[in-house]
Amino acid sequence: MAFVFLTPIFDVLNNNMNLPLLLDKTFSTKNYTKTFLPKAEYDNCSFIDCDFSNADVSNISFLECEFIDCNFSNANIKHTTFNNVKFNNCKLLGLHFHDCNDFLLSFTFNSCSLNLASFTNLNIKDTPFLNCNLQQVDFTKTNISKATFTDCDLKNAVFENTNLEKADLRSAINYSINPEINNINQAKFSKEQIFGLLNTYNIIIE
Repeated sequence: MAFVFLTPIFDVLNNNMNLPLLLDKTFSTKNYTKTFLPKAEYDNCSFIDCDFSNADVSNISFLECEFIDCNFSNANIKHTTFNNVKFNNCKLLGLHFHDCNDFLLSFTFNSCSLNLASFTNLNIKDTPFLNCNLQQVDFTKTNISKATFTDCDLKNAVFENTNLEKADLRSAINYSINPEINNINQAKFSKEQIFGLLNTYNIIIE
């Protein structure tokens, strides 16, 4: 008789069987810029008003966690897992999301500052960006099909070979998207911001 052993999802996500598992914990007003967040698998945990700026949170798993009023700016998130994670009113400036573990990568951003962040080469379709600053964010070769950009500022965001199919940008502002090098099939745009699709043609719209 053959036996089949299934690897736990946590081990697949982190590729490390020695990390402890922390469930249903709340962490408030913690400063992880000097004291490192312990390497672990955090499941259904809440982080409130915590400072991760310039901190090392690499090789950590966050599963169904929520971050509220946290600062992740310029943190090291190499091989970090974000699976079904919610960011609310967080600073995420300059984050290299392309360095994350891309297995089951999924998150929601609500009222966050993501300026200068990078999502290059990631598959993050269906991602909700709600009331976010996304200035100079790099979406090169990113699959953001069916993503929602509600009341988002996309000034100088980079779209190159980006999949925007069925994405909703009707309330987004300041974007510049070249239809010739991006997939915008069935994407939704507002009439007021339609010039954002015509910038590359050097025409005058009055």
